[in-house]
Amino acid sequence: MQTEQIHQTNTPTASQTTFESRYASSPGEVKGMDTAQLRQNFLIETLFVPNQFRWVLSFFDRYLTGGIMPVDGPVALDTPDQLKANYFLERRELGIINVGGAGSVVADGVTYDLNYKEALYIGQGTQSIQFISNEASSPAKFYLNSTPAHTNYPTRKIARADAEVVTLGSMETANHRTINKLLVNSVLPTCQLQMGMTELKAGSVWNTMPAHTHDRRMEVYFYFEVPEGQSVCHFMGQPQETRHIFMQNEQAVISPNWSIHAGAGTSNYTFIWGMAGENLDYSDMDFCAITDLR
Repeated sequence: MQTEQIHQTNTPTASQTTFESRYASSPGEVKGMDTAQLRQNFLIETLFVPNQFRWVLSFFDRYLTGGIMPVDGPVALDTPDQLKANYFLERRELGIINVGGAGSVVADGVTYDLNYKEALYIGQGTQSIQFISNEASSPAKFYLNSTPAHTNYPTRKIARADAEVVTLGSMETANHRTINKLLVNSVLPTCQLQMGMTELKAGSVWNTMPAHTHDRRMEVYFYFEVPEGQSVCHFMGQPQETRHIFMQNEQAVISPNWSIHAGAGTSNYTFIWGMAGENLDYSDMDFCAITDLR
């Protein structure tokens, strides 16, 4: 349940903000990229630094991927100059999933408590947002996705019990997984942002198989719960011209709308998927036969 009350806090901690823009890349460009260039264009290596907002803007659908880990008290969301806006959500909506310790988000004076793997949607037009950790020794890690928005929909918390849950795959094909649809239009209204979380069962390592593309939407994957010393290999590119990026825990990767997006880990793990584009149809996918991948 969301806590609807005015939250009394001390003066918010002064935060720093890093903001990076990534240009859109065509299949022809990506075909010629080496490992370093692929990582530079698509991999988001660091999202959580104490008291620091870290944002990467992809020119694919102007999708913003970010993170904030408040340690020294409340941290207020500022508005990067690159948005050319009076406040961050003047023309945007925001999705949040907590992947750290217990914390809360204060949106226009209303407090929403977020435990591990709980989500919050904040609608366009919300002017004041603060992020808080319950304990500095176990700080919250708020994973953030933001997209352009055309209208205001109500801010709403989505707990684990509120998610639409689907189980897919099997142990035999090493892709037995639970899909938690959190911020999707079958759960709550949004303009274009969709977010959810897929948890791989023990012994399974493949996600999103068979692979697919969707020209109507781009996507960002955030991998976490990757055990120490293990990695996830993320696959991207056109179905007949694939590329791969090895990723570590709590890293994200941008997936263009023309690209497949799949992964295989050296252990089971969890990932958050976020999408934006011209429709809200979760099943809008152009599947690629596994035997046709190259």
